[in-house]
Amino acid sequence: MSGPSNDELKKRVIEVLETIADPEIGIDVYNLGMIYGLEVGGNKVKVRMTLTTPFCPLANILPLMVEEELKKKLGVEVEIELVYDPPWNPLMMTEKGRRMFKERFGYDIVEEYKRQLESERFEF
Repeated sequence: MSGPSNDELKKRVIEVLETIADPEIGIDVYNLGMIYGLEVGGNKVKVRMTLTTPFCPLANILPLMVEEELKKKLGVEVEIELVYDPPWNPLMMTEKGRRMFKERFGYDIVEEYKRQLESERFEF
């Protein structure tokens, strides 16, 4: 008996990632854009992920949450690679994540980030 195809497994991995919220922001790690890469094959999943900041107080917890949820819900072997390059910024959010942020906090973080970048370019 074979398991799900790689495409199906990747879809299921994303569904699980969408249930794991960054406790400080309250939006899931996938739609926040913290997942930089997913490799699936057979019964193995490799996740390349980052944090919103290298100084995140959840630096040791969030990757473990991802690993544990994937193991528990999908029964797969999981390897987490925590990376900080490129550094996370709001432009990495999915459109869904951007809408969620706007609903939760009342402003578009992507537009605000772009405005800040633009104003920094012209300061001397």
